Amino acid sequence: MIKDIVVNLATGSSRDPATAYAISVARMFDAQVAGVAMCYSSVILAAGMEAVPADFVESLREESARVANEAIGRFKQSAAQAGFSAEAQMVETSVEGSQRTFGHIARTFDLAIVAQTDPETTNATGLDAEAAMFESGRPVIVVPSIQKDGIKLGCIVVCWDGSRTAARALADAMPFLQRAKSIEVINVGDGRREAEQSLAAAGRHLARHGLNASTKALVADRTGVANVILSHAADRSADLIVMGGYGHSRLREFILGGVTRGILDTMTVPVLMSH
Repeated sequence: MIKDIVVNLATGSSRDPATAYAISVARMFDAQVAGVAMCYSSVILAAGMEAVPADFVESLREESARVANEAIGRFKQSAAQAGFSAEAQMVETSVEGSQRTFGHIARTFDLAIVAQTDPETTNATGLDAEAAMFESGRPVIVVPSIQKDGIKLGCIVVCWDGSRTAARALADAMPFLQRAKSIEVINVGDGRREAEQSLAAAGRHLARHGLNASTKALVADRTGVANVILSHAADRSADLIVMGGYGHSRLREFILGGVTRGILDTMTVPVLMSH
Protein backbone atom coordinates (compact mmCIF):
# COMPACT_ATOMS: atom_id res chain seq x y z
CA MET A 1 0.00 0.00 0.00
CA ILE A 2 1.04 3.58 -0.59
CA LYS A 3 0.02 5.82 2.29
CA ASP A 4 2.55 8.64 2.12
CA ILE A 5 4.57 10.24 -0.66
CA VAL A 6 7.41 12.74 -0.60
CA VAL A 7 8.21 14.95 -3.57
CA ASN A 8 11.32 17.02 -4.15
CA LEU A 9 10.11 20.50 -5.12
CA ALA A 10 11.76 22.36 -7.98
CA THR A 11 13.28 25.65 -6.85
CA GLY A 12 14.13 28.52 -9.15
CA SER A 13 11.53 27.46 -11.72
CA SER A 14 7.78 27.87 -11.77
CA ARG A 15 7.46 24.66 -13.79
CA ASP A 16 7.55 21.57 -11.61
CA PRO A 17 6.27 18.39 -13.32
CA ALA A 18 7.03 16.27 -10.25
CA THR A 19 4.63 18.22 -8.04
CA ALA A 20 1.59 17.80 -10.26
CA TYR A 21 2.41 14.14 -10.79
CA ALA A 22 2.89 13.51 -7.06
CA ILE A 23 -0.47 15.10 -6.25
CA SER A 24 -2.17 12.90 -8.84
CA VAL A 25 -0.54 9.78 -7.35
CA ALA A 26 -1.68 10.83 -3.88
CA ARG A 27 -5.22 11.23 -5.20
CA MET A 28 -5.15 7.77 -6.79
CA PHE A 29 -4.04 6.06 -3.58
CA ASP A 30 -5.73 8.42 -1.12
CA ALA A 31 -2.28 9.03 0.34
CA GLN A 32 -0.62 11.88 2.19
CA VAL A 33 1.81 13.98 0.15
CA ALA A 34 4.68 16.07 1.52
CA GLY A 35 6.97 18.46 -0.31
CA VAL A 36 10.64 19.15 0.40
CA ALA A 37 12.35 22.30 -0.87
CA MET A 38 16.10 22.60 -0.55
CA CYS A 39 17.71 25.81 0.67
CA TYR A 40 21.34 25.68 -0.34
CA SER A 41 23.94 27.10 2.02
CA SER A 42 26.70 29.05 0.33
CA VAL A 43 30.06 27.38 0.76
CA ILE A 44 32.76 29.09 -1.30
CA LEU A 45 35.73 26.81 -1.77
CA ALA A 46 37.48 28.40 -4.73
CA ALA A 47 41.05 29.45 -4.11
CA GLY A 48 41.41 33.14 -3.40
CA MET A 49 37.77 33.56 -2.38
CA GLU A 50 38.39 33.62 1.36
CA ALA A 51 37.88 37.39 1.43
CA VAL A 52 34.32 37.29 0.10
CA PRO A 53 32.20 39.49 2.41
CA ALA A 54 30.01 37.60 4.84
CA ASP A 55 26.99 39.70 3.90
CA PHE A 56 27.36 38.61 0.27
CA VAL A 57 27.43 34.96 1.29
CA GLU A 58 24.37 35.53 3.46
CA SER A 59 22.55 37.22 0.59
CA LEU A 60 23.04 34.08 -1.50
CA ARG A 61 21.54 31.96 1.26
CA GLU A 62 18.60 34.33 1.62
CA GLU A 63 17.93 34.15 -2.12
CA SER A 64 17.98 30.36 -1.97
CA ALA A 65 15.55 30.45 0.95
CA ARG A 66 13.28 32.82 -0.98
CA VAL A 67 12.97 30.55 -4.01
CA ALA A 68 12.51 27.51 -1.75
CA ASN A 69 9.62 29.22 0.03
CA GLU A 70 8.10 30.17 -3.32
CA ALA A 71 8.25 26.50 -4.35
CA ILE A 72 6.51 25.53 -1.12
CA GLY A 73 3.82 28.12 -1.76
CA ARG A 74 3.16 26.80 -5.28
CA PHE A 75 3.06 23.24 -3.97
CA LYS A 76 0.54 24.02 -1.23
CA GLN A 77 -1.62 25.96 -3.65
CA SER A 78 -1.64 23.08 -6.15
CA ALA A 79 -2.47 20.60 -3.40
CA ALA A 80 -5.30 22.79 -2.10
CA GLN A 81 -6.79 23.07 -5.58
CA ALA A 82 -6.77 19.26 -5.73
CA GLY A 83 -8.47 19.03 -2.34
CA PHE A 84 -5.39 18.02 -0.34
CA SER A 85 -3.96 19.52 2.81
CA ALA A 86 -0.30 18.90 2.02
CA GLU A 87 2.62 19.47 4.33
CA ALA A 88 5.94 20.93 3.21
CA GLN A 89 9.29 21.83 4.67
CA MET A 90 12.34 23.80 3.68
CA VAL A 91 15.59 22.03 4.44
CA GLU A 92 18.90 23.87 4.52
CA THR A 93 21.78 21.86 3.13
CA SER A 94 24.81 22.12 0.91
CA VAL A 95 24.58 21.32 -2.77
CA GLU A 96 26.84 18.33 -2.17
CA GLY A 97 24.77 17.09 0.75
CA SER A 98 21.32 17.58 -0.78
CA GLN A 99 21.13 14.07 -2.21
CA ARG A 100 21.86 12.42 1.12
CA THR A 101 19.51 14.81 2.90
CA PHE A 102 16.60 14.02 0.60
CA GLY A 103 17.37 10.30 0.74
CA HIS A 104 17.25 10.31 4.54
CA ILE A 105 13.92 12.15 4.53
CA ALA A 106 12.47 9.69 2.01
CA ARG A 107 13.16 6.72 4.31
CA THR A 108 9.94 7.35 6.22
CA PHE A 109 7.74 7.55 3.11
CA ASP A 110 6.38 4.77 0.94
CA LEU A 111 7.35 6.49 -2.29
CA ALA A 112 9.60 9.34 -3.43
CA ILE A 113 8.91 11.38 -6.55
CA VAL A 114 11.51 13.59 -8.22
CA ALA A 115 11.87 15.36 -11.53
CA GLN A 116 14.31 14.46 -14.26
CA THR A 117 17.14 16.95 -14.59
CA ASP A 118 16.07 19.64 -17.03
CA PRO A 119 19.03 20.51 -19.26
CA GLU A 120 17.62 24.02 -19.77
CA THR A 121 17.90 24.92 -16.10
CA THR A 122 20.56 24.81 -13.41
CA ASN A 123 18.24 22.85 -11.12
CA ALA A 124 19.92 19.62 -10.00
CA THR A 125 16.80 17.90 -8.66
CA GLY A 126 17.18 15.03 -11.10
CA LEU A 127 20.25 13.87 -9.19
CA ASP A 128 18.01 13.08 -6.25
CA ALA A 129 16.70 10.06 -8.13
CA GLU A 130 19.97 8.33 -7.30
CA ALA A 131 19.90 9.53 -3.70
CA ALA A 132 16.34 8.36 -3.20
CA MET A 133 17.31 4.86 -4.36
CA PHE A 134 20.61 4.49 -2.55
CA GLU A 135 19.97 6.47 0.61
CA SER A 136 16.30 5.77 1.31
CA GLY A 137 15.73 2.13 0.38
CA ARG A 138 12.41 3.25 -1.08
CA PRO A 139 11.09 3.18 -4.64
CA VAL A 140 11.34 6.42 -6.58
CA ILE A 141 9.37 7.66 -9.54
CA VAL A 142 11.34 9.94 -11.83
CA VAL A 143 9.09 12.27 -13.81
CA PRO A 144 10.31 13.50 -17.21
CA SER A 145 10.93 17.22 -17.55
CA ILE A 146 8.41 17.25 -20.42
CA GLN A 147 5.63 15.63 -18.35
CA LYS A 148 2.36 17.56 -18.40
CA ASP A 149 -0.26 15.04 -17.26
CA GLY A 150 -0.85 13.37 -13.94
CA ILE A 151 -0.50 9.64 -13.45
CA LYS A 152 -2.08 7.29 -15.99
CA LEU A 153 -1.91 3.52 -15.80
CA GLY A 154 -3.26 2.36 -19.13
CA CYS A 155 -0.11 0.36 -19.86
CA ILE A 156 2.89 -0.44 -17.65
CA VAL A 157 6.08 -1.86 -19.10
CA VAL A 158 8.17 -3.83 -16.59
CA CYS A 159 11.85 -4.37 -17.38
CA TRP A 160 13.02 -7.77 -16.19
CA ASP A 161 16.50 -9.27 -16.24
CA GLY A 162 16.19 -11.61 -13.27
CA SER A 163 18.41 -9.44 -11.07
CA ARG A 164 17.88 -8.50 -7.42
CA THR A 165 17.15 -4.88 -8.35
CA ALA A 166 14.57 -5.96 -10.95
CA ALA A 167 12.87 -8.15 -8.33
CA ARG A 168 12.80 -5.25 -5.88
CA ALA A 169 11.28 -2.95 -8.48
CA LEU A 170 8.63 -5.53 -9.40
CA ALA A 171 7.58 -5.87 -5.77
CA ASP A 172 7.57 -2.11 -5.18
CA ALA A 173 5.45 -1.55 -8.28
CA MET A 174 2.64 -3.91 -7.18
CA PRO A 175 0.25 -1.12 -6.09
CA PHE A 176 0.55 0.37 -9.57
CA LEU A 177 0.40 -2.94 -11.41
CA GLN A 178 -2.84 -3.81 -9.62
CA ARG A 179 -4.43 -0.69 -11.12
CA ALA A 180 -3.02 -1.04 -14.64
CA LYS A 181 -5.20 -1.88 -17.61
CA SER A 182 -2.37 -3.81 -19.27
CA ILE A 183 1.06 -5.04 -18.19
CA GLU A 184 3.95 -6.21 -20.32
CA VAL A 185 7.13 -7.68 -18.87
CA ILE A 186 10.10 -7.33 -21.20
CA ASN A 187 13.64 -8.61 -21.27
CA VAL A 188 16.25 -6.94 -23.45
CA GLY A 189 19.09 -9.34 -24.12
CA ASP A 190 20.58 -11.76 -26.57
CA GLY A 191 17.76 -14.32 -26.57
CA ARG A 192 19.38 -16.86 -24.24
CA ARG A 193 17.13 -19.64 -22.96
CA GLU A 194 17.86 -18.76 -19.32
CA ALA A 195 16.58 -15.22 -19.85
CA GLU A 196 13.40 -16.47 -21.50
CA GLN A 197 12.78 -18.88 -18.62
CA SER A 198 13.26 -16.11 -16.08
CA LEU A 199 10.91 -13.87 -18.06
CA ALA A 200 8.23 -16.57 -18.06
CA ALA A 201 8.69 -17.04 -14.31
CA ALA A 202 8.10 -13.32 -13.75
CA GLY A 203 4.88 -13.61 -15.73
CA ARG A 204 3.72 -16.55 -13.63
CA HIS A 205 4.52 -14.62 -10.45
CA LEU A 206 2.24 -11.79 -11.54
CA ALA A 207 -0.45 -14.29 -12.53
CA ARG A 208 -0.43 -15.69 -8.99
CA HIS A 209 -1.25 -12.14 -7.86
CA GLY A 210 -4.22 -12.12 -10.19
CA LEU A 211 -2.51 -9.91 -12.77
CA ASN A 212 -2.73 -10.72 -16.45
CA ALA A 213 0.65 -9.77 -17.90
CA SER A 214 2.13 -10.53 -21.29
CA THR A 215 5.86 -11.16 -21.71
CA LYS A 216 8.16 -10.25 -24.56
CA ALA A 217 11.86 -10.88 -25.21
CA LEU A 218 13.61 -8.08 -27.08
CA VAL A 219 17.05 -8.17 -28.64
CA ALA A 220 19.50 -5.39 -27.83
CA ASP A 221 20.71 -3.64 -30.95
CA ARG A 222 23.42 -1.11 -31.67
CA THR A 223 21.37 1.72 -30.23
CA GLY A 224 21.74 0.27 -26.74
CA VAL A 225 19.44 -1.29 -24.17
CA ALA A 226 18.05 2.02 -22.88
CA ASN A 227 16.98 3.09 -26.35
CA VAL A 228 15.37 -0.30 -27.01
CA ILE A 229 13.36 0.02 -23.79
CA LEU A 230 12.23 3.58 -24.50
CA SER A 231 11.42 2.80 -28.13
CA HIS A 232 9.32 -0.20 -27.13
CA ALA A 233 7.58 1.81 -24.41
CA ALA A 234 6.71 4.43 -27.03
CA ASP A 235 5.36 1.76 -29.38
CA ARG A 236 3.13 0.46 -26.58
CA SER A 237 2.11 3.99 -25.51
CA ALA A 238 3.28 3.03 -22.03
CA ASP A 239 2.32 5.31 -19.15
CA LEU A 240 4.93 3.97 -16.72
CA ILE A 241 8.17 2.01 -16.93
CA VAL A 242 9.26 -0.16 -14.00
CA MET A 243 12.91 -1.15 -13.65
CA GLY A 244 15.68 -1.87 -11.21
CA GLY A 245 18.24 0.89 -10.78
CA TYR A 246 21.95 0.25 -11.27
CA GLY A 247 22.45 -3.39 -12.08
CA HIS A 248 26.23 -2.89 -12.06
CA SER A 249 28.41 -1.21 -9.48
CA ARG A 250 27.81 2.51 -8.97
CA LEU A 251 31.39 3.30 -10.02
CA ARG A 252 31.05 1.34 -13.24
CA GLU A 253 27.73 3.02 -14.02
CA PHE A 254 29.28 6.44 -13.35
CA ILE A 255 32.23 5.83 -15.65
CA LEU A 256 30.59 3.83 -18.43
CA GLY A 257 27.03 5.10 -18.28
CA GLY A 258 24.69 2.14 -18.43
CA VAL A 259 21.00 1.46 -18.76
CA THR A 260 19.98 3.39 -15.65
CA ARG A 261 21.80 6.55 -16.68
CA GLY A 262 20.62 6.19 -20.26
CA ILE A 263 17.01 6.02 -19.12
CA LEU A 264 17.39 8.99 -16.76
CA ASP A 265 18.96 11.08 -19.53
CA THR A 266 16.48 10.33 -22.32
CA MET A 267 13.27 9.20 -20.62
CA THR A 268 9.94 10.31 -22.09
CA VAL A 269 7.54 8.66 -19.62
CA PRO A 270 7.67 8.36 -15.82
CA VAL A 271 9.93 5.57 -14.54
CA LEU A 272 9.60 3.75 -11.23
CA MET A 273 13.05 2.64 -10.08
CA SER A 274 14.20 0.60 -7.10
CA HIS A 275 17.60 -0.52 -5.94
